[in-house]
Amino acid sequence: MELGLGERVCLVTGSTSGIGLATARVLAAEGARVVVCGRDSARVDEARAASGAVFGVVADLSEPGAPDELVAETEDALGGLDCLVNNVGEAYQAAFEELSDRQWDDMWQLNVMSYVRSIRAALPSLRRAGSGVVVNVSSTAGKRPSTGMPNYTVTKAAVLSLSRLVADLYAKDGIRCNAVAPGPTATDAWVGAGGLADQQAGRTGKTREEVLQSVGAGRPLGRLAEADEIANVIAFLCSDRASYVTGAAWSADGGTVPIII
Repeated sequence: MELGLGERVCLVTGSTSGIGLATARVLAAEGARVVVCGRDSARVDEARAASGAVFGVVADLSEPGAPDELVAETEDALGGLDCLVNNVGEAYQAAFEELSDRQWDDMWQLNVMSYVRSIRAALPSLRRAGSGVVVNVSSTAGKRPSTGMPNYTVTKAAVLSLSRLVADLYAKDGIRCNAVAPGPTATDAWVGAGGLADQQAGRTGKTREEVLQSVGAGRPLGRLAEADEIANVIAFLCSDRASYVTGAAWSADGGTVPIII
């Protein structure tokens, strides 16, 4: 299926690994001019080579001015911006009563405010494009709270609300905004050393293998997602094939959240 992404400038945040890297690769394969970014210059270079991206930017999006600089560098290098995929974020296991105000605020800055700031910075270019697109990566935890990740859950619910807000505000400018809500995905965040599987094992006394088996079995499809499966949904929402889709929160979770909408 032709997605109509040829020559579109697509910026993917948090794209040196996992879902972000897979998204950059899928978009580039569809002919988009992709920009990748991350905190580490070596990893940005690796991601650019691995994905086929045309440009890479080093940026720590938890810093208030970084999203503006990221968008400005993208526009200077490629002449504008057609699509913004907000994917950067962090997640970790913790008990509600253990979390400090600083931990709440740090996650809010990265998981929510980086999205707000990136969208705000991108708006002029998206308006000029006349068919600009924003896709925000949320989580099943934003629809059904994960008691083991309280601050992550709240930030991902905020991303869903932000996505609907932006869709309503800027539809008149031809800008579409949607959210994607993945379930557990077989990326480093879950299966890497020290990742969520190891963290959950440490908190429950299970082995990491038992945790991963249980998490997979908790999906109706019986397994974790692969990063490309989430990336394909994101690419569709970026594309002309989704030209009448805005304000939606697309579950890509193997049937995890048992609701119709």
